[in-house]
Amino acid sequence: MEDKRLERTLFGITFKNPVGLAAGFDKNAVLYNELANFGFGFIEIGTTTPKGQVGNPKKRLFRLKSDQGIINRMGFNNEGIEAVIKNLKKNKGQVVIGGNIGKNTTTSPENYTEDYCEVFKSLHPYVDYFVLNVSCPNVGSHAKLNDKDYLIELITACKELNLQEKSQKPILLKIAPDLNTIQLDEIIELVNETNIDGVIASNTSTSREGLKASKEQLAKIGPGGLSGQPVKNKSTEVIQYLADTSHKSFPIIGVGGIHSEKDALEKIKAGADLVQVYTGFIYEGPSLIKRINKAILQQS
Repeated sequence: MEDKRLERTLFGITFKNPVGLAAGFDKNAVLYNELANFGFGFIEIGTTTPKGQVGNPKKRLFRLKSDQGIINRMGFNNEGIEAVIKNLKKNKGQVVIGGNIGKNTTTSPENYTEDYCEVFKSLHPYVDYFVLNVSCPNVGSHAKLNDKDYLIELITACKELNLQEKSQKPILLKIAPDLNTIQLDEIIELVNETNIDGVIASNTSTSREGLKASKEQLAKIGPGGLSGQPVKNKSTEVIQYLADTSHKSFPIIGVGGIHSEKDALEKIKAGADLVQVYTGFIYEGPSLIKRINKAILQQS
């Protein structure tokens, strides 16, 4: 769906429309050229880690049909940087590509930054923007990744690498929907202190509140990140809080429970500049993208 009125320019990139595909769907950058045909304005590949890893044991992906949600504990399964670069070299240039990056599960805490930097440097020529994935609940030992001092260290290291390149790529931070207002205030401070380019709100949730699925069913599934309709309101509240409290001082990409045009417009009204779908795309199918863009045009 091509329409100039859908274009959005953020952190120096022009997106042909504001509807993107969230990370985790095309982990190894295998399908982005084909997915671009569905009308996405941007596609985020990854999460990519330095070395390939198998992730958590299967079964690790569960549909909560009655809740229109998904629980996953994939564990950053991906083929590693080299495989992803090989696939990104086939880019036909139809769509903006984001690179969602993380650390290997076996990496010890003192080497976390090294992992992120390695992927950042290697992927730099092949993606249009970066996302530091520090909020995924499916990866062990991520407590340190939510520590503000550590995040300043990580962002600073990536920014230094960025400055060594001919052209700089925007860097965004993906945050959890489970943060309280004190933690969200810290995120706003972090953005101001580091001048990071924006925030993606939000990742999957560890909460199981208010689900239709039975306690037995949830116990059988076990741990993992919850996505889809059950996180919709939580994610919108995080966007609203960040936008209002910061006086909209940085770009926000809104993701979490977008299953309809109405859901997407709610995120935009709350303060999201762009939106991403994942679980909604699985449940509703590819027509969702065009429907959202149409609804945005009707509002403009």
